[in-house]
Amino acid sequence: MGEMGLRERKKQRMYQDVSDIAVRLFLERGFDAVSVAEVAAAAGISKPTLFRYFPAKEDLVLHRIADHEAEAARVVAGAADPVGALRRHFLAGLDRRDPVTGLNDHPEVLAFHRLLYGTPSLVARAYAHQERSEAALAEALGGGLDARLAAGQIIAVQRVLAQENWRRIAAGEPVEDVAPDAVRAAERAFGRLAEALPELRPAR
Repeated sequence: MGEMGLRERKKQRMYQDVSDIAVRLFLERGFDAVSVAEVAAAAGISKPTLFRYFPAKEDLVLHRIADHEAEAARVVAGAADPVGALRRHFLAGLDRRDPVTGLNDHPEVLAFHRLLYGTPSLVARAYAHQERSEAALAEALGGGLDARLAAGQIIAVQRVLAQENWRRIAAGEPVEDVAPDAVRAAERAFGRLAEALPELRPAR
């Protein structure tokens, strides 16, 4: 068990280190200007080894948000009021300035989002990540068409809220000015979700 745990931790460390090196190079020179071979050389590993960890060049960047893929599903697991649980989770993220909510003005976070949203192949890869988030959430909501429709709406709302926050901050607005609007927008959006998805409301 200890051996497996150590091996798994080392593997995760390798993922993190290689991803960090790649993102740093992409931020310095641009995603398309840096080859996979250059990333492998900078990380001190072979190109085949790198591809064993990251099947596509885009995955080097998307690794940073991969942890969030099953986040919505985890939040609603066992919740009597799934939309309420997601609303509280999103508001807590805003409060702690979680980069995934878009409400964060750290230079590295802004640079990462510019890289992500400004590179078409990364946008396409991020869309696949979003589809997996929807699928996991739909499964957690019980599966079937209704659950998939609900999951699609929920994930879309979270994405639009986060992108609006990021857009305003990237345009130069201070986080403290954006934050009250971000909270109001989230409250309003999740309120509408609760109305639109009566099957997810807790029994009275």
